[in-house]
Amino acid sequence: MNFFFIPIIVIGLFIFISAFFIVKQQTAAIIERFGRFQSIRHSGLQLKIPLVDRIAGKLSLKIQQLDVIIETKTLDDVFVRLKVSVQYKVIREKVYDAFYKLDYPHDQITSYVFDVVRAEVPKMKLDDVFVRKDDIAIAVKSELNDAMIEYGYDIIKTLVTDIDPDAQVKEAMNRINASEREKIAAQFEGDAQRILIVEKAKAEAESKRLQGQGIADQRREIARGLEESVEVLNRVGINSQEASALIVVTQHYDTLQSLGEETNSNLILLPNAPQAGSNMLNDMVASFTASNQIGEAMKNNSKKKKDDE
Repeated sequence: MNFFFIPIIVIGLFIFISAFFIVKQQTAAIIERFGRFQSIRHSGLQLKIPLVDRIAGKLSLKIQQLDVIIETKTLDDVFVRLKVSVQYKVIREKVYDAFYKLDYPHDQITSYVFDVVRAEVPKMKLDDVFVRKDDIAIAVKSELNDAMIEYGYDIIKTLVTDIDPDAQVKEAMNRINASEREKIAAQFEGDAQRILIVEKAKAEAESKRLQGQGIADQRREIARGLEESVEVLNRVGINSQEASALIVVTQHYDTLQSLGEETNSNLILLPNAPQAGSNMLNDMVASFTASNQIGEAMKNNSKKKKDDE
């Protein structure tokens, strides 16, 4: 007789236990009674009538993300793939609408994303798609919010996370970018070369100026030295012509001596006779005398013309 009650007790215990159920945090459970909506239960230990009430389903109240891949064409006829990430959640106060009004929310959201993106992107060139991706995301969010709020879904944020043009287009864009950078580099190199040429010219001009100044100073000192030498020789009874001849001869032999000391020199000084210094001096004196005579003649002619006038 006792064995007869054991199955009844087990079944009763099972029914009693099935009356209790647990709903996790950030989750909503929909309870139906004989197929009709009864209530919405939230997190914690909940009670239902066994064999009468049933859990029709559960909805997560957490923020969820749906990634949608769309291929479309831009204004400049470039095909591009966009990845749009939609972050959404079920509104706590509209769990009924989210559960009963919409069967496949992912499909509904995907359809709206496709519709908005394929309406916005064909208005833009490829470069503008990269620059204005936030505008695309805002347009998608606005359209989705208006449509999905009725079904109990709140669109938190939409993000255009990837823009992927055709491989050939990307290669062409990279070539354009590389060409632009090479052009800028060439301009910088040209400017650098121009600066180097200008600075080199300035340096050469300054070098020539200093070289000329040095030669002038050298000649001035040589003249001063010759003048002092002539004065010294005059004091010992040697006249200016003899002193000049002596100086020329001395410089001539000093030059020969310095040439003789150079073992690798290829310079040959002509003439090289002992009377060469005297001949050079005589030539110089004759040249100076002729120049003075020509100058005096020109002055006399000029004076005569003035007197005749």
